[in-house]
Amino acid sequence: MTLAFHRQGEGPPVVLLHGGGPGASATSNFGRTITALAPRFDVIAVDQPGYGGSVEEHITGQYFTFASRCVVELLDKLGLDRVDVVGNSLGGGTAVRMALDAPDRVRRLLLMGPGGLSLNVFAADPTEGVKRLGAFARDPSRERIGAFLRTLVFDPSLITSDLIDERFGQASSPAALRAMGEMGASFAAFPEEGLLWREAHRIRHETLLVWGREDRVNPLDGALVALKLLRNARLHVFGGCGHWAHLEKFDEFNRLAIDFLSSSKGAYS
Repeated sequence: MTLAFHRQGEGPPVVLLHGGGPGASATSNFGRTITALAPRFDVIAVDQPGYGGSVEEHITGQYFTFASRCVVELLDKLGLDRVDVVGNSLGGGTAVRMALDAPDRVRRLLLMGPGGLSLNVFAADPTEGVKRLGAFARDPSRERIGAFLRTLVFDPSLITSDLIDERFGQASSPAALRAMGEMGASFAAFPEEGLLWREAHRIRHETLLVWGREDRVNPLDGALVALKLLRNARLHVFGGCGHWAHLEKFDEFNRLAIDFLSSSKGAYS
């Protein structure tokens, strides 16, 4: 797999892994975050397999496992031994799989509503966001991607017409549609491998879980299982916030992230 990525800044290396909504990419999800973190860190924002500039090659095996291996191979190419990993939603699942399968390559984890790690205790399953995502996958349209994007936020004004156009343009290319199908098939073919919460007890890394109280994709009650299973974790909840905590609570999130990523611990035992 050939991965596209954006790199900016100097300092300790931090890998950003974006979420998995249609039309997502490193710069679409993390463009402003890169700029905020770059003065202190060497920021590597990766287009995960099947997204952005990483859509030309096929996805094989279970997605989290495949994507995490691709990211580790990228670290090898860049000569980076150990990195902090920030993962949003789908990217959170990739980050967790990295910590499980290549623990020596991960220093600490910052996970925002991570996929595969939460287990809905009270909320309906599938959630509203997952249903909207499935509707787009079955019949892609501008209307359906707009409906999905609005489930990602508490403040609907953030989902502008320009954003919908941008994301739909990215998501409706033949390569992106093929990749979306391959990713969906990978979760169906290897369901057990995607249930990361079952293996979370093995993770020793310092972990910060970040959740929006009004998350309609991976609801807050799902954090309870992750918080109980992870041995070195803490949870920060933003009120008035959906699935995109790093965008809806931009300034607060950046202060939280910089403080966490700058701490001197960063080890697992």
